[in-house]
Amino acid sequence: MKKLFAEFFGTFWLVFGGCGSAVFAAGFPELGIGFVGVSFAFGLTVLTMAYAVGHISGGHFNPAVSIGLWAGGKFEAKSLIGYIIAQVLGAILAALTLWAIMSGKTDFISLNSFAANGYGDLSPDGYSMLSALIAEVVLTAFFLIVILGCTNVRAPKGFAPIAIGLALTLIHLISIPITNTSVNPARSLSQALFADGAYLSQVWLFWVAPIAGAIIGGFIHKTFFEKE
Repeated sequence: MKKLFAEFFGTFWLVFGGCGSAVFAAGFPELGIGFVGVSFAFGLTVLTMAYAVGHISGGHFNPAVSIGLWAGGKFEAKSLIGYIIAQVLGAILAALTLWAIMSGKTDFISLNSFAANGYGDLSPDGYSMLSALIAEVVLTAFFLIVILGCTNVRAPKGFAPIAIGLALTLIHLISIPITNTSVNPARSLSQALFADGAYLSQVWLFWVAPIAGAIIGGFIHKTFFEKE
């Protein structure tokens, strides 16, 4: 249960911090943090929670990461369902908390996109479904290669959360204009449940692509980089 609670709170922090920075601070007049700020916010959520509870649960905070670690031989299949449920519930509670805060603004009218992920008309810069699919698969694959590499027994000890957090920052710097960056099915589902528009109808891609990419990344590391 400690592992599941760690995943719950870690995923809550990722969605609350990352998506919260996007909906509250990214476009704040003149002082907004913009794409770069949001990218670092996502990276910092993972970095801080990996240090805080990573020693308890492994610090996945993402169904795709859990599945990718399983594909890479670093996580037991019997634990997958529990981890994924905890991650999804943590993400949804974070989105609900963001909604509660945002709806209390004096001039509140609508949640608008609510930092949700999308393609086509719902892509921040109008990228197609195929573009979104390719980006999410490739970026999640490399995310898993980084995670598995920096947590390998041969890697320097104690620095993995920094590498993982910076990798997620880089991923967001690349792909916010494409899909608003998912690489995390729980994060995508939680925001789509509350966002205005057809985001929920597109959330399937942000489950399929990150999971496929994570499996690819896990197999790549296991095949080419794992210690024999």
